[in-house]
Amino acid sequence: MDKRVKIAVVGIGAVAKKHIAAILELSSYFQLVGLVDSQQDILERHAKALEIMGFNDLEEMLAETDAKFIVLSTPSGLHAQQAITCAGYSRHVIVEKPMALFLQDGLAMQASAQKAKIQLRVVHQHRVNPALQLLKQAIDMQRFGKIFQINCNIFWTRPQTYYDSASWRGSRKLDGGALINQASHAIDLLHWLFGPLQMIQGMWARQARQIETEDSCVLNLRWQQGSLGSLNLSILTYNKNFESSLTVLGEKGTVKLMGLATNEIVHWEFADQKVGENDIVTETNKNAAHFLANTHYHYYTNLIRELENGTTTLLPDGTEGLKTLEILIAAQLAAEQQTTVNLPLAKDNSVDKLDCKKIENVR
Repeated sequence: MDKRVKIAVVGIGAVAKKHIAAILELSSYFQLVGLVDSQQDILERHAKALEIMGFNDLEEMLAETDAKFIVLSTPSGLHAQQAITCAGYSRHVIVEKPMALFLQDGLAMQASAQKAKIQLRVVHQHRVNPALQLLKQAIDMQRFGKIFQINCNIFWTRPQTYYDSASWRGSRKLDGGALINQASHAIDLLHWLFGPLQMIQGMWARQARQIETEDSCVLNLRWQQGSLGSLNLSILTYNKNFESSLTVLGEKGTVKLMGLATNEIVHWEFADQKVGENDIVTETNKNAAHFLANTHYHYYTNLIRELENGTTTLLPDGTEGLKTLEILIAAQLAAEQQTTVNLPLAKDNSVDKLDCKKIENVR
């Protein structure tokens, strides 16, 4: 009897191909049993190549396959309803970032998962980046002492052709914008590494792309533990992805990570510098380069470990995904209203005030 974990993938775009490649590479543990996509030609081509069933409708796939996990790699605005549908069939959900575009949708996803007693996992695979893992270890060991300042830069490019290639890209209802889309991983890392945020100030703009949403954003951040910080985001970098960096300044240490996905430690200095630490950093950078070449493979190898151990200790679940989503919604609100937004979001705030469906004035 085949005891492999059966998986189906919904939405066949660029990120879905990373999921599929990882699942196939780990075929001794996982079995891909279904694909779902609304575009018939794309669906037929991939289903035929992989020799598996293809479906145009999510519920049809849920009814006709026994997939245990459903991977949602569809436009972000579709995640909530699709996750709730999967929960109705008692299927576990792995949803690409961001888990949703609206706070109430994320809460509904979590509620449906809890009611159905299924796992809801959000793909923030950069938590398993070896360079960031080493940084997390240094933070947990309090090697920085008091952390004074944290700076994150995301200077990538998304040309107009990228947005023109699919009508949903750059839309408020399905894509969400550069902040909630391209900065989602960075926001997840900032609260995972440094703890809860206390307040956010923000500005954003649509400077060059012909889209509904912003293409640039600047945030000022304050953490509950006292650190100050910033996040600078642009998808207008000429003419390729340039940098995703993180700098941490503490009373007893300074660290800077660079690369396209904060995957290379370029400065590592502590008051308690240990013998052989330079060699550890060098080896970590090699491992991080391997991670960057196949990020979703490393996500799934960690998923196997957690499934075997019955834990959700590293890979974000619905609760962790909601923390990231709350910060992103707060940042959108701060940028839209040009004000300071405190976290956690006040319970008496109306959902509409925090709902980016209402955000219209991108400057």
